[in-house]
Amino acid sequence: MAGASSCSSSSSSDRTRIMMGVNESSLKGYPHASISSRGAFEWTLQKIVRNNTTGFKILLLHVQVPDEDGFNDVDSIFASPEDFREMKLRDKIRGLHLLEYFVGRCHQIGVPCEAWIKKGDPKEVICNEVKRAQPDLLVVGSRGLGPFQRVFVGTVSEFCVKHADCPVITIKRKADETPQDPVDD
Repeated sequence: MAGASSCSSSSSSDRTRIMMGVNESSLKGYPHASISSRGAFEWTLQKIVRNNTTGFKILLLHVQVPDEDGFNDVDSIFASPEDFREMKLRDKIRGLHLLEYFVGRCHQIGVPCEAWIKKGDPKEVICNEVKRAQPDLLVVGSRGLGPFQRVFVGTVSEFCVKHADCPVITIKRKADETPQDPVDD
């Protein structure tokens, strides 16, 4: 039963706080979570949280990446200030739909959570949010890219391992979940 536990209940300050960076799928787009994010999330629930839902709090961070030119929709025509407000609202709604999956899953099993959206470079934003929120642990998904692909794409997980102010666990995608192009997620 969700929320029920035979263990003594923990106060919110006793909970282990696990931050997770989650992103959208490059194959399916919003509101679908990437293979890496979904895999890392499910691994965390199965291997760390298990049945001890009162002992943990999941902190879910989604970082929206603005396009190089700062516009997320280059095919749009902007004729008024309202057009820009509508574009920003669409971005926010898409980010909220992505987080809705993870928050819904946490509530389904009864583990407390918080979720929020930031904009910017994911690796920088995640490390800044780790400093701000001070979780006990950061869990990030990894596409498991080879050295050649990492040169061109870079990896958020490697950056976080080197720069986050807390222990970091990276969870690779399962081999059977890797798309034809491993850069896709």
